[in-house]
Amino acid sequence: MFPRKILLIFIASIVFLASFSLHPVLASDIHVITVNGDVNPVLARYIIRSIERAEEENAECLIIEMDTPGGLVASTQDIVKKMLGADVPVIVYVSPSGGGAVSAGVFITMASHIAIMAEGTNIGAAHPVGIGGSQDTSKVMTEKTTNWAAAWMRSIAEKRNRNADWAERAVRESVSITEDEALKKNVVEYICPSLGNVLETIDGKEVEVASGSVTLQTRNAGIRRFDMTWRDKILYKISNPTIAYILLMLGIYGIFFELSNPGAILPGVVGGIFLILAFFALQQLPVRAAGLLLILFALVLFLLEIKVTSYGILTIGGIVAMLMGSLMLFQETSMPSMRVDWRVALAAAVTTGLFFFFAMGMALKTKLTKPTTGPEGLIGEKGVAISEIALEGEVALHGEIWKAVSDQVINIGEKIIVTKVDGLELKVKKRMDT
Repeated sequence: MFPRKILLIFIASIVFLASFSLHPVLASDIHVITVNGDVNPVLARYIIRSIERAEEENAECLIIEMDTPGGLVASTQDIVKKMLGADVPVIVYVSPSGGGAVSAGVFITMASHIAIMAEGTNIGAAHPVGIGGSQDTSKVMTEKTTNWAAAWMRSIAEKRNRNADWAERAVRESVSITEDEALKKNVVEYICPSLGNVLETIDGKEVEVASGSVTLQTRNAGIRRFDMTWRDKILYKISNPTIAYILLMLGIYGIFFELSNPGAILPGVVGGIFLILAFFALQQLPVRAAGLLLILFALVLFLLEIKVTSYGILTIGGIVAMLMGSLMLFQETSMPSMRVDWRVALAAAVTTGLFFFFAMGMALKTKLTKPTTGPEGLIGEKGVAISEIALEGEVALHGEIWKAVSDQVINIGEKIIVTKVDGLELKVKKRMDT
């Protein structure tokens, strides 16, 4: 009995000691994602899913390597809300050198549990433009949106114990600072040259997540990277305003060609695919109805140019309407990348105008060209009388014999010219030339 108790105690001791010795090996993995580009709904879903995955898999932390010029406010709100309520530590690492956290990137950085910057990076310029998709650009509305964004930024900074005064200035005055200034002003916690250095720096740090306090153990943890899926990459690319605009125009061209040439099939199929992709992209972006209506109005003017002879007036109006609609298609933001490139808009408007102008010219030329087939094609044709025509007779025309009538008396062998076609009967007169 005694040896049996000793054996149980011995086994329990081995298990207890093994649990300590195995702890570094069993440390949770570190999840790492890379954010490089505009903040839009596709990117927001990618970050939110990454946080949820890290929570489900009990990751040690989630590190977001970020370089962004900013993006949409609605998407930024979704990301910040998820970060503030996360049960896993979220570390934002502004990198690589030369990159930065601008506009929406400032809000995301401020919402992180630990903010780190690489050498040669910057942060700031978070002044709001077009918050909430508002089209009101009056002074009162501008003040309202700025005050709202400043208060939101201050609340985030205070929650994470960072410099709330600077955070508010980043919104109100669009100030921007380097990594050294950010560290001195308590905007970020650390400056690290590499991801490896980040892991060494944050090891042993205690952070407050939604469920309580967590001590990071990153020194011996494994690293798992989670890139965007190919589907997300495609959706992210086409959510760029310029690409969405190009898809829209190509889709319109494809459908127009299919309607102009029924049965061609390929233009209709390709145009339909482009339009569906364009509508998905436009759904993700802050579209102005006025801009879309101007583009559609321009197409109406181009189509009317083919039917109505306006000597180019409708085409010029269409080019102007399409250019204005293209530039107005998306709400204003602080980022040029969230608008249609004016050069692309101008090229599309001019190309479309020239195409319809050319089509109008061809239609007018066809309309003025003398018919060469059918009854109308016989008018003006020359032949010879093969019988005497005294009111009625017969003529030879292109090797065919036709019944002919005339107000003149025409003798056999005399040359004639057709003046009118009435069914299978030709009205002719003497041809005076030799």
